[in-house]
Amino acid sequence: MTTLLMIIGFGAATSVVVGLGQKLRLPWPALMVVIGIAGAFIPSFAEITIEPELILPLFLPPLLFAAAQKTSWALFSIRWRTILGMAVALVGVTVAAVAGTAIVLIPGITIAAAVALGAMLAPPDPVAVDAVAGTVSIPRRIMSTLQSEGLFNDAASLVIFQTAMAAAMAGTEVDFGQLALSFLLSAVVAITIGLVVSFVVWWVMEKIDHTIARSSLMLMLPFGVYLIAEHFHASGVIAVVVAALEVRRRDVEGNSAERVTQNSTWQVLEMLITGIAFGLIGLDLRQVVETEHGHLLRAVGIGLVIALVIIVVRFGWLLLGTVLENKSRDDDPDAAPLNVRDTALMTWGGMRGLATIALALSIPATTATGQPFPGRSYILVAAAVILLVTLVGAGLTFPTVVNVLGIDDEAEKERRDTADIAKRAYKAALEQIRDDESLPDEVAEPLRARFKVLYSQLLGTSDDQASSEQATTLRENRAVMAQVQTKALQSARAEVLRARRERGTDPEIADRVLRRFDLQSVLLK
Repeated sequence: MTTLLMIIGFGAATSVVVGLGQKLRLPWPALMVVIGIAGAFIPSFAEITIEPELILPLFLPPLLFAAAQKTSWALFSIRWRTILGMAVALVGVTVAAVAGTAIVLIPGITIAAAVALGAMLAPPDPVAVDAVAGTVSIPRRIMSTLQSEGLFNDAASLVIFQTAMAAAMAGTEVDFGQLALSFLLSAVVAITIGLVVSFVVWWVMEKIDHTIARSSLMLMLPFGVYLIAEHFHASGVIAVVVAALEVRRRDVEGNSAERVTQNSTWQVLEMLITGIAFGLIGLDLRQVVETEHGHLLRAVGIGLVIALVIIVVRFGWLLLGTVLENKSRDDDPDAAPLNVRDTALMTWGGMRGLATIALALSIPATTATGQPFPGRSYILVAAAVILLVTLVGAGLTFPTVVNVLGIDDEAEKERRDTADIAKRAYKAALEQIRDDESLPDEVAEPLRARFKVLYSQLLGTSDDQASSEQATTLRENRAVMAQVQTKALQSARAEVLRARRERGTDPEIADRVLRRFDLQSVLLK
């Protein structure tokens, strides 16, 4: 019962903290961590424990699925260098840097345990970055790059962590050749599972006409595909991301009501799950810090040194990426980082979160031989310090850093991108009306005027309404108008979905335009 009360309490606190964060212009996930830390001093809350092996399966799949739906295969096809460079190579470099630092500073730690520590601390949390960045206006090119990184870095980290933990438990050394092979096999199997499960789910959904039932099935998809992948020792993270991308690829123009329903549902669930998850992070921090440690100050000092190493490594790697990307900018002119300011902001945006706390809590007290796990207490305190520095500290100062760096939100470019997609949709709708030879001129003209108004609203340039004569004509021909308008809106949505799948299109901007047409279609029913 206490656990249930805690979950309800964190859920209610999330609703309040989101509004408070908006007024104070502070990132609400960081505020939820602070509330969780305060909750840890409530005796009944302090006794609550959630099994570490349940944290990732409960919270990671829905949050990853929601984040992955904001991108597309087309964007990944031009961001593959970023994904490999940040989500795989940067994870490996960070693991090596942290492991080397730990071996030097932590007494008695083995190479395998040090590698496990590095894997635990390496992956930034895409959910934290997305939620924290929502408090300020930063360029979409930076956000989309951070999102692309965050969708896959957990996969690399988890494989490294599991391999290192197996070696640490057995008292053997890490086989890095076997590690690379395991990651490749895990990725291939996960991609296959994501594609197959998403196909099966989509096939079933086509047989169901009930909008709510279809949406409910979609809510179960991330949990199902994650557990299936984990059962076959594949990456649940990659499987969830692939399933989300494939579901969006298969989306059709006729699913307006379903998209409106799912969008609203996912927004609410994403906010509540994120709030509860980060509340639990704060709650667990006390447990991490208090765990069997006799040299807390020294451990905190080591944690701060490791945090500095992580920040320096990330900044150096991104700065190197700036130089290399500038030589191949033609393929992806919007790739970030573009300059040192972008590098600094993306470094500060490398916030750790769910994966770090879940993996820290999963470390056992003893190895398979019954010996104490090497350096466990130092590892746990280091994880807590890194979370406080990169999540709470970086999160609360993120708006200030954006202002100090003078990062332009590039709103004008986003307006141009929105205008381009809206114009394509508008032309598709007008072509549908023009091609309908049975449509009387007295109906066609008011319909064209209505779509022109909608086009202006999408651009944010006009609030004009149809004239009273046009309104009268529309009322008199309502049945014909509704039928043609439905077809025109369907053509417009099809064009937006076509644009969303194209290389160079920002999926989130396309989704904004699509949402307006979806709402118009729902209002017709």
